[in-house]
Amino acid sequence: MGYSVGQVAKFAGVTVRTLHHYDKAGLLSPGERSPAGYRRYGDADLARLQQILFYRQLGFPLDEIAAILRDPAANALHQLRDRQRRLRAEIARLERLAEVAEQAIEVQRTGLTLTPEERFEVFGEISFDLSYATEAQLKWQDSAVYRASMARARAHTKEDWRQLMKEAAAWRTELLDAVDADAPADGERAMDLAEEHRRHLVRWFTPCPPDTHRRILEDLTADPRAFALLVPPSQQRPGLAAYLCEAVRANAARRAGLCTDPEEQP
Repeated sequence: MGYSVGQVAKFAGVTVRTLHHYDKAGLLSPGERSPAGYRRYGDADLARLQQILFYRQLGFPLDEIAAILRDPAANALHQLRDRQRRLRAEIARLERLAEVAEQAIEVQRTGLTLTPEERFEVFGEISFDLSYATEAQLKWQDSAVYRASMARARAHTKEDWRQLMKEAAAWRTELLDAVDADAPADGERAMDLAEEHRRHLVRWFTPCPPDTHRRILEDLTADPRAFALLVPPSQQRPGLAAYLCEAVRANAARRAGLCTDPEEQP
Protein backbone atom coordinates (compact mmCIF):
# COMPACT_ATOMS: atom_id res chain seq x y z
CA MET A 1 0.00 0.00 0.00
CA GLY A 2 3.01 2.33 0.47
CA TYR A 3 3.44 5.50 2.54
CA SER A 4 2.04 8.99 2.20
CA VAL A 5 4.30 12.00 1.74
CA GLY A 6 3.55 13.08 5.32
CA GLN A 7 4.50 9.70 6.73
CA VAL A 8 7.76 9.58 4.76
CA ALA A 9 8.66 13.12 5.76
CA LYS A 10 8.15 12.26 9.43
CA PHE A 11 10.26 9.12 9.64
CA ALA A 12 12.92 10.35 7.17
CA GLY A 13 13.42 13.62 9.09
CA VAL A 14 12.75 15.88 6.11
CA THR A 15 9.97 18.29 5.25
CA VAL A 16 7.04 17.62 2.95
CA ARG A 17 8.26 20.56 0.89
CA THR A 18 11.64 18.83 0.42
CA LEU A 19 9.96 15.67 -0.86
CA HIS A 20 7.83 17.68 -3.26
CA HIS A 21 11.01 19.42 -4.47
CA TYR A 22 12.71 16.05 -5.08
CA ASP A 23 9.63 14.94 -7.00
CA LYS A 24 9.51 18.10 -9.13
CA ALA A 25 13.26 17.80 -9.85
CA GLY A 26 12.75 14.22 -11.07
CA LEU A 27 14.97 12.89 -8.32
CA LEU A 28 12.39 10.92 -6.36
CA SER A 29 8.87 10.41 -7.67
CA PRO A 30 6.53 8.11 -5.70
CA GLY A 31 6.03 4.88 -7.67
CA GLU A 32 2.81 3.59 -6.15
CA ARG A 33 -0.76 4.80 -5.84
CA SER A 34 -3.45 4.30 -3.24
CA PRO A 35 -6.90 2.92 -4.20
CA ALA A 36 -8.09 6.53 -4.17
CA GLY A 37 -5.40 7.48 -6.69
CA TYR A 38 -3.00 9.27 -4.30
CA ARG A 39 0.69 8.79 -4.93
CA ARG A 40 2.48 6.65 -2.35
CA TYR A 41 6.11 5.81 -1.64
CA GLY A 42 7.04 2.14 -1.90
CA ASP A 43 10.05 0.26 -0.54
CA ALA A 44 12.15 1.02 -3.66
CA ASP A 45 11.35 4.72 -3.28
CA LEU A 46 12.42 4.67 0.37
CA ALA A 47 15.69 2.98 -0.54
CA ARG A 48 16.32 5.68 -3.16
CA LEU A 49 15.47 8.40 -0.63
CA GLN A 50 18.00 6.90 1.77
CA GLN A 51 20.67 7.19 -0.93
CA ILE A 52 19.67 10.78 -1.71
CA LEU A 53 19.86 11.79 1.94
CA PHE A 54 23.23 10.08 2.31
CA TYR A 55 24.71 12.09 -0.56
CA ARG A 56 23.00 15.29 0.63
CA GLN A 57 24.60 14.86 4.04
CA LEU A 58 27.98 14.74 2.30
CA GLY A 59 27.15 18.04 0.61
CA PHE A 60 26.44 16.85 -2.93
CA PRO A 61 24.21 19.15 -5.00
CA LEU A 62 21.06 17.60 -6.43
CA ASP A 63 22.29 17.49 -10.03
CA GLU A 64 25.34 15.45 -8.99
CA ILE A 65 23.15 13.11 -6.94
CA ALA A 66 20.91 12.60 -9.97
CA ALA A 67 23.94 11.70 -12.09
CA ILE A 68 25.14 9.19 -9.52
CA LEU A 69 21.75 7.54 -9.21
CA ARG A 70 21.41 7.27 -12.98
CA ASP A 71 24.61 5.24 -13.20
CA PRO A 72 26.06 4.39 -9.76
CA ALA A 73 28.81 2.14 -11.15
CA ALA A 74 30.16 4.89 -13.40
CA ASN A 75 29.82 7.89 -11.07
CA ALA A 76 29.70 6.98 -7.38
CA LEU A 77 33.36 6.14 -6.69
CA HIS A 78 34.78 9.11 -8.60
CA GLN A 79 32.28 11.51 -7.04
CA LEU A 80 32.87 10.20 -3.53
CA ARG A 81 36.63 10.55 -3.85
CA ASP A 82 36.26 14.12 -5.11
CA ARG A 83 33.87 14.91 -2.27
CA GLN A 84 36.28 13.38 0.24
CA ARG A 85 39.05 15.66 -1.03
CA ARG A 86 36.85 18.74 -0.77
CA LEU A 87 35.57 17.79 2.68
CA ARG A 88 39.12 17.38 3.96
CA ALA A 89 40.02 20.82 2.58
CA GLU A 90 36.94 22.30 4.25
CA ILE A 91 37.79 20.57 7.54
CA ALA A 92 41.29 22.08 7.41
CA ARG A 93 39.81 25.54 6.70
CA LEU A 94 37.34 25.24 9.58
CA GLU A 95 40.09 24.08 11.93
CA ARG A 96 42.09 27.19 11.05
CA LEU A 97 39.04 29.37 11.68
CA ALA A 98 38.49 27.59 15.00
CA GLU A 99 42.06 28.50 15.99
CA VAL A 100 41.38 32.13 15.07
CA ALA A 101 38.20 32.08 17.16
CA GLU A 102 40.08 30.55 20.08
CA GLN A 103 42.70 33.27 19.94
CA ALA A 104 39.99 35.93 19.69
CA ILE A 105 38.35 34.47 22.79
CA GLU A 106 41.68 34.59 24.59
CA VAL A 107 42.13 38.23 23.62
CA GLN A 108 38.69 39.00 25.03
CA ARG A 109 39.60 37.22 28.26
CA THR A 110 43.02 38.74 28.81
CA GLY A 111 43.31 41.66 26.41
CA LEU A 112 42.44 45.29 26.56
CA THR A 113 38.82 46.05 27.43
CA LEU A 114 37.60 49.54 26.61
CA THR A 115 34.29 51.34 26.66
CA PRO A 116 33.26 52.94 23.33
CA GLU A 117 34.32 56.32 24.72
CA GLU A 118 37.72 55.00 25.81
CA ARG A 119 38.19 53.25 22.46
CA PHE A 120 37.61 56.53 20.60
CA GLU A 121 39.90 58.36 23.03
CA VAL A 122 42.73 55.87 22.48
CA PHE A 123 42.30 54.88 18.82
CA GLY A 124 40.48 57.87 17.33
CA GLU A 125 39.59 57.19 13.69
CA ILE A 126 41.72 54.05 13.50
CA SER A 127 39.41 51.04 13.24
CA PHE A 128 40.17 47.34 13.03
CA ASP A 129 38.52 45.46 10.17
CA LEU A 130 37.56 42.00 11.50
CA SER A 131 37.67 40.39 8.06
CA TYR A 132 41.23 41.66 7.51
CA ALA A 133 42.29 40.57 11.01
CA THR A 134 40.97 37.06 10.36
CA GLU A 135 42.65 36.83 6.96
CA ALA A 136 45.93 38.11 8.40
CA GLN A 137 45.76 35.53 11.18
CA LEU A 138 45.22 32.72 8.67
CA LYS A 139 47.97 34.04 6.38
CA TRP A 140 50.64 34.62 9.02
CA GLN A 141 49.72 32.10 11.74
CA ASP A 142 52.88 30.08 11.08
CA SER A 143 55.11 33.16 11.36
CA ALA A 144 57.01 33.38 14.66
CA VAL A 145 57.36 37.15 14.16
CA TYR A 146 53.59 37.56 13.75
CA ARG A 147 52.81 35.43 16.80
CA ALA A 148 55.32 37.32 18.93
CA SER A 149 53.98 40.71 17.83
CA MET A 150 50.39 39.66 18.60
CA ALA A 151 51.48 38.42 22.03
CA ARG A 152 53.09 41.78 22.78
CA ALA A 153 50.00 43.62 21.53
CA ARG A 154 47.77 41.58 23.83
CA ALA A 155 50.01 42.46 26.77
CA HIS A 156 49.74 46.23 26.25
CA THR A 157 47.78 48.20 28.83
CA LYS A 158 45.42 51.05 28.03
CA GLU A 159 48.20 53.50 28.89
CA ASP A 160 50.54 51.63 26.53
CA TRP A 161 48.00 51.94 23.71
CA ARG A 162 47.40 55.60 24.50
CA GLN A 163 51.14 56.33 24.20
CA LEU A 164 51.52 54.10 21.14
CA MET A 165 48.66 55.79 19.30
CA LYS A 166 49.92 59.25 20.32
CA GLU A 167 53.27 58.44 18.71
CA ALA A 168 51.55 57.06 15.62
CA ALA A 169 49.38 60.18 15.24
CA ALA A 170 52.41 62.47 15.47
CA TRP A 171 54.20 60.35 12.88
CA ARG A 172 51.20 60.49 10.53
CA THR A 173 51.12 64.28 10.78
CA GLU A 174 54.78 64.50 9.78
CA LEU A 175 54.27 61.99 6.96
CA LEU A 176 51.33 63.93 5.51
CA ASP A 177 53.29 67.19 5.83
CA ALA A 178 56.13 65.62 3.86
CA VAL A 179 53.76 64.42 1.14
CA ASP A 180 51.98 67.79 0.93
CA ALA A 181 55.38 69.51 0.67
CA ASP A 182 56.32 67.23 -2.26
CA ALA A 183 59.31 65.85 -0.36
CA PRO A 184 60.76 63.04 -2.52
CA ALA A 185 59.96 59.53 -1.30
CA ASP A 186 63.63 58.56 -1.54
CA GLY A 187 64.84 61.76 0.13
CA GLU A 188 66.21 62.17 3.65
CA ARG A 189 62.97 63.47 5.14
CA ALA A 190 60.84 60.58 3.88
CA MET A 191 63.49 57.97 4.72
CA ASP A 192 63.80 59.37 8.25
CA LEU A 193 60.03 59.01 8.65
CA ALA A 194 60.26 55.42 7.40
CA GLU A 195 63.00 54.75 9.95
CA GLU A 196 60.90 56.33 12.69
CA HIS A 197 58.03 53.98 11.83
CA ARG A 198 60.37 50.97 11.86
CA ARG A 199 61.62 51.89 15.34
CA HIS A 200 58.02 52.38 16.45
CA LEU A 201 57.34 48.75 15.49
CA VAL A 202 60.46 47.62 17.36
CA ARG A 203 59.41 49.54 20.48
CA TRP A 204 55.85 48.26 20.61
CA PHE A 205 55.54 45.05 18.63
CA THR A 206 58.44 43.11 17.17
CA PRO A 207 62.13 43.14 16.22
CA CYS A 208 62.06 44.65 12.76
CA PRO A 209 65.22 44.74 10.62
CA PRO A 210 64.90 47.07 7.61
CA ASP A 211 64.20 44.25 5.15
CA THR A 212 61.45 42.90 7.43
CA HIS A 213 60.05 46.41 7.66
CA ARG A 214 59.96 46.59 3.87
CA ARG A 215 58.00 43.31 3.66
CA ILE A 216 55.58 44.43 6.37
CA LEU A 217 54.87 47.74 4.62
CA GLU A 218 54.45 46.09 1.24
CA ASP A 219 51.83 43.82 2.81
CA LEU A 220 50.06 46.67 4.65
CA THR A 221 49.97 49.01 1.66
CA ALA A 222 48.64 46.28 -0.67
CA ASP A 223 45.29 46.10 1.16
CA PRO A 224 43.18 49.23 1.86
CA ARG A 225 41.83 47.63 5.07
CA ALA A 226 45.37 47.20 6.35
CA PHE A 227 46.57 50.63 5.22
CA ALA A 228 43.68 52.16 7.19
CA LEU A 229 45.46 50.90 10.33
CA LEU A 230 48.32 53.27 9.48
CA VAL A 231 46.39 56.20 8.05
CA PRO A 232 42.59 56.51 8.42
CA PRO A 233 40.77 57.02 5.10
CA SER A 234 39.83 60.60 5.98
CA GLN A 235 43.54 61.54 6.11
CA GLN A 236 44.77 59.60 3.09
CA ARG A 237 46.10 61.22 -0.08
CA PRO A 238 46.22 59.80 -3.62
CA GLY A 239 49.42 57.80 -3.97
CA LEU A 240 50.16 57.90 -0.24
CA ALA A 241 50.54 54.13 0.12
CA ALA A 242 52.97 53.97 -2.80
CA TYR A 243 54.90 56.96 -1.41
CA LEU A 244 55.33 55.32 1.99
CA CYS A 245 56.31 52.00 0.46
CA GLU A 246 58.98 53.70 -1.65
CA ALA A 247 60.30 55.58 1.39
CA VAL A 248 60.56 52.33 3.35
CA ARG A 249 62.38 50.61 0.48
CA ALA A 250 64.79 53.55 0.21
CA ASN A 251 65.43 53.48 3.95
CA ALA A 252 66.03 49.71 3.86
CA ALA A 253 68.59 50.23 1.09
CA ARG A 254 70.20 53.08 3.05
CA ARG A 255 70.54 50.94 6.15
CA ALA A 256 71.66 47.75 4.39
CA GLY A 257 74.68 46.39 6.16
CA LEU A 258 74.51 49.01 8.91
CA CYS A 259 72.21 47.25 11.43
CA THR A 260 74.13 46.98 14.71
CA ASP A 261 71.18 47.13 17.13
CA PRO A 262 70.48 43.54 18.35
CA GLU A 263 66.75 44.21 18.02
CA GLU A 264 67.25 44.87 14.32
CA GLN A 265 68.81 41.49 13.62
CA PRO A 266 66.65 38.89 11.76
